[in-house]
Amino acid sequence: MFFGGDYNPEQWDEAVWKEDDALMRRARVNLATVGVFSWALLEPEEGRYDFAWLDAHLDRLHANGVSVDLATPTASPPPWFTLAHPDAMPVTRDGARHIHGSRDTYCLASPAYRTAARNIARALAERYGEHPAVVMWHVHNEYVTLCWCDHTAAAFRDWLRDRHGSLEALNEAWGTAFWSQRYGSWEQVLPPRATNWHQNPGQHLDFRRFWSDLVLAAFREQRDAIREHSDRPVTTNMMLPGYQNVDLWALGREVDVISIDHYPDAPGLDAAADTAFAADRARSFAGGRPWLLMEQGANTVYDGDRILGKEPGEILRHTIGHIARGSEGALFFQWRQSRAGAEQWHSAMVPHAGADSRIFREVQAVGEAVERLGEVEGSTVTAEVAVLHDADAWWAMEVDGLPSADLDYHGSLRRAHRALWEAGVTVDFAHPEHDLSRYRFIVAPALFLLSDAGAANLRRYVSGGGTLLVQHFTGFVDEYLHARLGGYPATPLREALGIRVEEHRPLRRGEHIVLSDGTRATVWSELLRSEGAETVLTYTHGMLTGHPALTRHRFGQGEGWYLSTRLDDPGYAALITRILGVGTEPPGVESVTRHATDGRSWEFLLNHTATTISLPESAHDLLTGAPVSELPPGGCAVLRKNR
Repeated sequence: MFFGGDYNPEQWDEAVWKEDDALMRRARVNLATVGVFSWALLEPEEGRYDFAWLDAHLDRLHANGVSVDLATPTASPPPWFTLAHPDAMPVTRDGARHIHGSRDTYCLASPAYRTAARNIARALAERYGEHPAVVMWHVHNEYVTLCWCDHTAAAFRDWLRDRHGSLEALNEAWGTAFWSQRYGSWEQVLPPRATNWHQNPGQHLDFRRFWSDLVLAAFREQRDAIREHSDRPVTTNMMLPGYQNVDLWALGREVDVISIDHYPDAPGLDAAADTAFAADRARSFAGGRPWLLMEQGANTVYDGDRILGKEPGEILRHTIGHIARGSEGALFFQWRQSRAGAEQWHSAMVPHAGADSRIFREVQAVGEAVERLGEVEGSTVTAEVAVLHDADAWWAMEVDGLPSADLDYHGSLRRAHRALWEAGVTVDFAHPEHDLSRYRFIVAPALFLLSDAGAANLRRYVSGGGTLLVQHFTGFVDEYLHARLGGYPATPLREALGIRVEEHRPLRRGEHIVLSDGTRATVWSELLRSEGAETVLTYTHGMLTGHPALTRHRFGQGEGWYLSTRLDDPGYAALITRILGVGTEPPGVESVTRHATDGRSWEFLLNHTATTISLPESAHDLLTGAPVSELPPGGCAVLRKNR
């Protein structure tokens, strides 16, 4: 199991390096990510490399028993690059060009940037491709920066030619007959820059697809340059907040090891649920391959415009939460808290207060705990329930002009996952076009865009014996963002659900309605009629009074449910447990099992409550090396199960 974090020795002097060596041994650090933001030191001027300082640190870490995840520094170009190539700086949607002075000051479509990035990646691989300290390569850092410059425009046009083949096909896909947008030449086509009013939805969706492909191409260039000189696995750290500029299914197929950065955006039990949400997504994108928590904050919880500290014990619980769901260890950003620079208040394993601090003592204890989990390495997590996750559907939900500003793709995914998490169910994420046959229950919380292939696949899933819950505003448009005619959702899915949506009726901000069983709902409602489905709940509101709100339909060997509104949290949780046929778990107690191919298994238990929880029977706890029969408030245990 890996344990450690980003290490930036260039910020410190020799006395601190010696202390780092000793503290890393105390904390059981065995992996350090090095060089993420070191381009200006590694290449002080174009084509001239200075590796002597990095040689010394890699040799020192190796001698201290610490392996290295060696990064390419391309997320933060040096000042000389900016001065030489001002056209490579990112341009905002409204045409403002950024200047140097932060990170992510580059445009992925800039030829000069791509060349410089390949060159530094190749130079590092030539020098360190077989270095004994290097066990993994870390390309770039959080590919999230968008750009709307002229380089982007040229690359976008090339991508559109490849995708659509002709201007006629592009005009049809984008519906340019509306608002006199028909294009007569490729030179007229631009990225979706700032406009007077709503942007063309098809243009927006294709731009997001294009940018994702651009990220993949930039990553592949560096990865392939590294592979010319090294056989060590290559990764890039995915950022998993509420935005995403790359198709994570596609990126997952390109890396050798999935790695993610995760920072909770609310404290307490919400942070625990968000940890599970991020870890389940990472495991799903990995598709059965290893994955690793590349970054977390030792004492960082974001809460709107505040950065909160973690409560005692949360470093361990968040770390164990990720490992429980498949991570092969846990790393932090960063090892030592910076005394200067833009992130000097970002927490670290060694805080400003030094080793004589609560934070470092907890980090040391967590390192010791992770070290005891070595036997779990390589084991996997199996889920029988999935939530559908599609980048196209996410980007489609971001277009201008949708009927309600409260439609939230990421929030809908999190809400579905949270209800399943609270029911004690381990969850995968899956693409609507994946093979879904291994799941007994699937939730489709926000598939506004649903391809023809996806709709047909969901029909097969239900017909083959699966249980599917589809939520409102699903399948209203196809893969071109063209509205489905003749009623929603897409025809194959309508057949599986036994309903036809005729009309959507968004609710006013803050408005609540009551359904026939007293459940409250908000945000959205729909006029639908049954075409074979059983009505489970009806509306008691306005013109929809007596019309179906929740339906159930037997189709083939399976069952399709349709929820045409947004239930409040208690009502939604009750619906999930009703369909699953499970009771509610004790609130705040998390249980996940990892399985090895030889029949061994380990149950991870996390008590997020303030009360002691008794276990059904005493079992051996890997974290303490002793039998355990109860979990104290905030406690964790990893129970070795019998074969």
